Amino acid sequence: MNTPLTSVPRSVLVSGGSSGIGAAIARAFAAQGCQVVATGVSQAEVSAARDQPDNAAIDVRLLDVRDAEAVSALVASLEHLDVLVNCAGAIRRGGAEHDPEVFAEVIDINLTGTLRLCTAARSKLAAQRGCIINTASMLSFFGGGLVPGYSASKGGVAQLTKSLAIAYAAEGIRVNAVAPGWIATPLTQPLHSDPARSDPIVARTPLGRWGTPQDVAGPVLFLASAAAQFVTGVILPVDGGYLIT
Repeated sequence: MNTPLTSVPRSVLVSGGSSGIGAAIARAFAAQGCQVVATGVSQAEVSAARDQPDNAAIDVRLLDVRDAEAVSALVASLEHLDVLVNCAGAIRRGGAEHDPEVFAEVIDINLTGTLRLCTAARSKLAAQRGCIINTASMLSFFGGGLVPGYSASKGGVAQLTKSLAIAYAAEGIRVNAVAPGWIATPLTQPLHSDPARSDPIVARTPLGRWGTPQDVAGPVLFLASAAAQFVTGVILPVDGGYLIT
């Protein structure tokens, strides 16, 4: 966290920033002096996030990324925008994803929701020569027999990131993604707390532990910073080396 993003506050939007990895990212930007808007999908999530002292400097708002009008309205309400972080999209439905309707729901949130925000934010980001950081996954690289919708959506996020990096480059917008590995969040708590499932993950991970949301926030800050000004179209694993074993 030693490389400041800029000498003056910047405007950052973090979808899915009310909890987990998104919340850590929103707080990391706020700690850099940025003006941060974070979103949650339900009023309960938003209220809980607003009540947390660590979020005192963050403007937490309600947003369902399936609602194109709401997405457009939120982006339009921002005076300017330098950084868009798409973290709304960790929806998994387990074996139910083999049902085409459930599969489509997961894709709509995780993948199409990301595109909706990128499209809505494009002109504001172009005006600032800003950047986008999407959230991919280890399942952008691996298959997931139990979660075909989630796997397909995260594979799609990786390819969307590369495609938009090409499409938006002429406007000065960089588009990258992080691909978190096994990160300890409320969503992964059942897996993390079960030694029979967690121990093999740790054993395969060269750094020998689960990641934390803060472990993801640092690479996101880097990708948004001037230090990464010649980096675009990258899918950056943040996995403790899990992919290389």
